[in-house]
Amino acid sequence: MSPLSPIKTPEEAPASPPRALRLPLDPLMTLAVVGLGVCSVLTLRVAARDPALPGTPHYYVERQAIYLGVGFALMLALSRLDYSRLRRRKNVIYGALLLSIFAVLGLGHSANGAVRAINFPLFSFQASELGKVLLILALSAFIVERSRRLRERDTTVRVLIAALIPTMFVIAQPDLGSGLVYMTIVCMMLFVAGTPWRHLAALAALVCVSIALVLVAAPAAGVHVLKHYQVERLTAFLHPSSNTLKEAETKEGEPDPSYQLEQSKIAIGSGGKSGSKESREVARGFVPASDTDFIFAALGERYGFVGAGVVLLLYALLISRTLRVLVMAKDLFGSLIAAGVAAMLMFQVFVNVGMTIGILPITGVTLPLMSYGGSSVIATLLGVGLLQSIYVQARASAALKGRILR
Repeated sequence: MSPLSPIKTPEEAPASPPRALRLPLDPLMTLAVVGLGVCSVLTLRVAARDPALPGTPHYYVERQAIYLGVGFALMLALSRLDYSRLRRRKNVIYGALLLSIFAVLGLGHSANGAVRAINFPLFSFQASELGKVLLILALSAFIVERSRRLRERDTTVRVLIAALIPTMFVIAQPDLGSGLVYMTIVCMMLFVAGTPWRHLAALAALVCVSIALVLVAAPAAGVHVLKHYQVERLTAFLHPSSNTLKEAETKEGEPDPSYQLEQSKIAIGSGGKSGSKESREVARGFVPASDTDFIFAALGERYGFVGAGVVLLLYALLISRTLRVLVMAKDLFGSLIAAGVAAMLMFQVFVNVGMTIGILPITGVTLPLMSYGGSSVIATLLGVGLLQSIYVQARASAALKGRILR
């Protein structure tokens, strides 16, 4: 031994290389995701029955299972990636967000007066769903870039403008529900970043004024920003029984909001405590969009209070673990991503369940991991994959410091 060699005590051992990419996923979050996927497939067995496909009664169930499988594989792949690398690609991510939305407006297929998706041979691509994840990543990087000037008004304005541009084009499709999700995401991220309360209060006041202008002032002046059926959907919960005896569809081809809401509440009420095996309202087609926006009505009728309670508990578990990841993230970028995903999940669950039982406006917001649709399912699982990546990196960072996070 050289005289200059450091003396090592017997307890010392050579430091092992970090095993960041070998750490396990968050088991409770994974359990919640798998549980919701199973509940989705079981509910779609009674909710998704298309008379145009007589030879394939489980067509939607099989496709949903494929979407869940693809999404879960992407979630696992994304969880192995160091999310911090995405910060350097913020301009590319934001450009992809705008490009995908413009592509839908230019090449999308029109259905019921709305252009929301591009049809491919095997699936349809809805850019507004994937845009939620891309918006979270881009805004998180923008905010971190100005982390030393978070309390400046200029920072708040720039972030809002960056969020408003895609939001306005999404609402123009029209997809009001996704637009509301976008604005909820940016508000949550500004709050977590430490934006001053006066900026948030001014933003809330601006939102209230905008709603008043769109729903009251503009129509009174003869300017209709929203289509007639959109206004009816937003106000149907205020007078749920005013139009239940009319036709099930409006002139625009959309389900009549009052009829849809009333049938949804009837379906949920008929489920009772443990559910109804017959599922009369849903199986007979009395509840429009029972496989997408109103899948909670199908769940409540078929599996009752118990089934609905189990699903809500799984959402509570998923959201609680998301908030846990927000707290344990190793940096501000990870915390902001977790905040955006948490806002996306909480808003969609709260609004979808609320509109199904008649206490909130009908906005077309899907129920994450439950509603049928490949774009929605895969986008949600990509968000969960980002959460798992943050969890893995946080545990790796803590392991290097001699701490263990659970």
